[in-house]
Amino acid sequence: MIPKLIATDLDGTLLRNDRTVSERTLRALRAATEAGVEVVFVTARPPRFVDELAAGSGLSGTAVCSNGALVYDVGTRTVLKSRTLPPEDARKVAEALTGAVGGVGFAVETGHKVVFAPGYGHRLPEDAEAEFPVDSVEALWSLDAPFVKLLAWSAQVDADTMLATAESAAGGKAQFTHSGGSGLLEVSASGVTKAGTLSALCAERGIDAADVIAFGDMPNDLTILEWAGTAYAMGNAHASVRAAVTRHTASNEEDGVATVLEQFVTVG
Repeated sequence: MIPKLIATDLDGTLLRNDRTVSERTLRALRAATEAGVEVVFVTARPPRFVDELAAGSGLSGTAVCSNGALVYDVGTRTVLKSRTLPPEDARKVAEALTGAVGGVGFAVETGHKVVFAPGYGHRLPEDAEAEFPVDSVEALWSLDAPFVKLLAWSAQVDADTMLATAESAAGGKAQFTHSGGSGLLEVSASGVTKAGTLSALCAERGIDAADVIAFGDMPNDLTILEWAGTAYAMGNAHASVRAAVTRHTASNEEDGVATVLEQFVTVG
């Protein structure tokens, strides 16, 4: 049975490790689109990253960005919907994490740029032109920009430990998740998840969860993998994702998404 919608994460899932989309995967996605299947990118990444990907690959459509905080039209480069984190809640989370962990650096993702305070060391080459420093953590809370995500980073504590600590110290103030073991915690407005935003998007289109096939590799993908009617963990997925998801496919380097899609659509 052909699904009505494909929901796929990007890094570690649709993209290879060099952040490109293979020709095999592109052919599978095009074949799915030609068969009437909608493709939605569901990612922790901000719109600017999706724009760069679209320019290099020709991919278009709708993206659920920043772990569900934004719904983005890739073709028109327009944010259709947003759910941002109140600055006061961000400040409370930062205070709780600082007290519980110590040595944590903070940054704010606005959707267009990353504003970071001293001590925040998670710097990405692709974000170099979008990074802006401030003199102190306190300066973050008065930013005249939307708080799409608060980013909390530690050089000593891994992301799984950061997540558990945040939920214990600041549970209820925000939504916490992460994309791997780098010590980076991603903080969204309370209740914001990839699955929550995607399910609302599907409801608008009259698509049930049973008609969605989803792919992911990291803990921030779990809500969507648990919600979709058919879900696949990538061969390179985080241990918690492999344990939670029954169906597994090949790794991102081995075109795991295309491997599955080729069972549903005819690829020329």
